[in-house]
Amino acid sequence: MDTVLLSRLQFAITAGFHFIFVPLTLGLSVLVAYMESKYLATGDKDYLRMTKFWGRLFLINFALGVVTGITLEFQFGMNWAEYSRYVGDIFGSPLAIEATVAFFLESTFLGVWIFGWNRISPKLHAISIWLVALATNLSALWILIANGWMQHPVGYVINNARAEMVDFWAVVTNPYGLLKFAHTVLSGWVVAGFFILGISAYHLLRKSEINFFKKSLKIGAVFALLSSILVAGVGHFHGHEVAHTQPTKMAAMESLWETTKDAPMYLLLIPDPANEKNSVEAIGIPSMLSILAGQKEVKGLKDFSPSERPPVTLTFISFRLMVGLGFLFIIISLWAFFKFKTVEHSRTLLRILLWSIPLPYIAAQFGWIVAEVGRQPWIVYGILKTSDAVSKAVTPAQVVASLIGFTIFYGALGIIDIYLLSKYARKGPEKEV
Repeated sequence: MDTVLLSRLQFAITAGFHFIFVPLTLGLSVLVAYMESKYLATGDKDYLRMTKFWGRLFLINFALGVVTGITLEFQFGMNWAEYSRYVGDIFGSPLAIEATVAFFLESTFLGVWIFGWNRISPKLHAISIWLVALATNLSALWILIANGWMQHPVGYVINNARAEMVDFWAVVTNPYGLLKFAHTVLSGWVVAGFFILGISAYHLLRKSEINFFKKSLKIGAVFALLSSILVAGVGHFHGHEVAHTQPTKMAAMESLWETTKDAPMYLLLIPDPANEKNSVEAIGIPSMLSILAGQKEVKGLKDFSPSERPPVTLTFISFRLMVGLGFLFIIISLWAFFKFKTVEHSRTLLRILLWSIPLPYIAAQFGWIVAEVGRQPWIVYGILKTSDAVSKAVTPAQVVASLIGFTIFYGALGIIDIYLLSKYARKGPEKEV
């Protein structure tokens, strides 16, 4: 493997691992804030116990997630120096705002929340966790604005062989970035909803703290259901934006080879990229692909040079699995919502909820594969290819060495995370608070 492929593999592993922690942090921060507010509004001690129980799991996940995110920025300098030189003036701005505003706001008020119990008023304490939730999601906003610019560059000029920002507002309001933010954050909320559903189901299967975990399950079911519906809705409009700005990605997502008016969507389809066709096309829904793309005519892959097409099979399979899992989440969370009053007697549903915990994580990873693999061969769509962005001074042996190091380090962090989350999730809430 050459330096480009090894560097891509390294970034995919480190970013994919970091994104195991991020979605739960995005959603669980909101839910913990809601639980503490519910305690303030009702005086029900169960909500205080919930705040502390789910808040502890949030803190474990947050601490390990921060560590895994730091190495990503190092790689821009180590493996992707040409990329950093070419677009650093633009890409660096939202990342700097994320670090100096959102992350510091998040860290500061997280400290207030951790050490402020019985030291500040209950209302100020609840406000502090709401500010943590706000800042956590604002962090995602700035990072996804940066990523959105890579997907659809706006507000720049090329000067002295570098991209330079000329319109900050255009970068910040880039529709691609904003839709990607909404889609990603809502998928994180689905992760958190199913995390609470699964752990609550675990305890209800063991007849442990039934009232406490039925209340938790109800909150998780409502949150997961609303988030699942919203992520599907935002995903639909995001599809319109992809078709408009990245036609090669849209064509790869549905393995469409010929430009087609009123394009159908085939429920059963097997791509055959080597022969530029699909070996199987069956059960077509008339005009559905055109509806999803928001365009009567959808461009096919043959309209583009083979050197400018993304890997079709991986993009197609990832997109189909992501969408399929998304609809499954709506069904499962709807089932949990309607059954929560007697859920402790429905062992089948409880087992499904328990085993569903990893599924939203997997769906989120498929979403990133669609976003990043589907953009290839471009690192910044239309202006800089991935092969031109890698560091010229780095050798394959050096990337292999750092890849092995990152894999061992992240593997150890993953084991610690699973051990701690499992230990404290199984332990359950404290009896008294």
